[in-house]
Amino acid sequence: MNKKLLVLIFSNFLNAELILEITQGTEDPYRVALVQFEGNKNISKNINEIIRNNLTRSGEFKIFGNDDLISNPSDETEVIFNDFKILDIDYLILGKIIEEGAGISVIYEIYDINKSKKIRTSTVFGIPNKNRQLSHYISDGIYEEITGIKGISSTKILYVTEKDNFNLVIADADGSNEQILLKSSDPIISPSWSPDSKKVAYVSFETGMAKVYIQNIATGKRELAIENSSQISSPSWSPDGKFLSLTMYQDGNAEIYILNLKNKKLTRLTNHYSIDTESSWSPKGSKIIFTSGRSGSPQIYELNLKRSNSKPKRLTFDGNYNAKGSYLPDNDGIIFVHRENSNFQIAIKYFDENYVRPLTQAQLDESPSISPNGNVIVYAIKDDGMGLLAGITLSGVKFRLPAKMGSVREPAWSGFLR
Repeated sequence: MNKKLLVLIFSNFLNAELILEITQGTEDPYRVALVQFEGNKNISKNINEIIRNNLTRSGEFKIFGNDDLISNPSDETEVIFNDFKILDIDYLILGKIIEEGAGISVIYEIYDINKSKKIRTSTVFGIPNKNRQLSHYISDGIYEEITGIKGISSTKILYVTEKDNFNLVIADADGSNEQILLKSSDPIISPSWSPDSKKVAYVSFETGMAKVYIQNIATGKRELAIENSSQISSPSWSPDGKFLSLTMYQDGNAEIYILNLKNKKLTRLTNHYSIDTESSWSPKGSKIIFTSGRSGSPQIYELNLKRSNSKPKRLTFDGNYNAKGSYLPDNDGIIFVHRENSNFQIAIKYFDENYVRPLTQAQLDESPSISPNGNVIVYAIKDDGMGLLAGITLSGVKFRLPAKMGSVREPAWSGFLR
């Protein structure tokens, strides 16, 4: 084994565990009563706490527990809607824990207080010793029922930490349950999830030059994406998982290529004396955006892969720097790093608008990645010289994911895992 390299599968928690904190919530949150679930008290307390934290951390909910309420119903027959209307509660959550051998399942119900009726009954089946994941699934069901948007509590975030070594790390969306996928004394950059979220691609400098590796998350097995003597960087998966777009320096200049993962065939997409890099696929895989300096400053261009001899179309014109772009999941716009004057901000541009919307106000925000529901953007920031992650929802809720130890950067959001 390379002395500089160590592959770790589902290791113990890191000292650098992320601590998610809300820095700005929504002005009009949903008011939700979360009554402690019926069943094993220790399990119930743990599950309710995780659900409470998941909903609170979204910035869109104000949660009321047993001690805040006039009554604590255990089932539908005990629900007195007026007890909750008096407190201006919008929704009520009840649940029951069923222990089944080593595992548990949870039946939960959602009541619309204003309509005085039950609007959802769901059963979530757990995996032994995975109560946190079960709690995330319940949180997602509650979030979707109330907001109309799919929840992301059960998704994962991939990122790189740096202290004594470089670590490629995977964690729950709330920053908990960190696990190291790769530890190296050499830099690791540009992590990217496969569409099924079972593999990741990333750039490692362990051989002395940039190379793209693909690693299976469950087994830890890793391989070079392609054997090549050139520098290779910025991997991005096609939506069907059959291709990677890459930046390669085969002729001494950075160009965009597509790699067929089955037969390892390369197809060159760009041919320009300027640098072309940081490619990203559209949700249906018919287009690719990338960063290019061909206009004199870094800007984002788009290529239509369905048209032969397609020429790059420039998408960004505001500001003197626009880079690291990716499509919104519903394909109605892009997010990217935008510089206006000297500040690097995360910005969004909708295709039906001719202007850019800056989303952040710091001086050095970078590496944005959008959640699979299209509602949250996580990105890297610097605070007192330390790298950490921050995030913002499209409704304006802001949060940060600082680490206890080390510097954090290069976040990448998984797809939906269930």
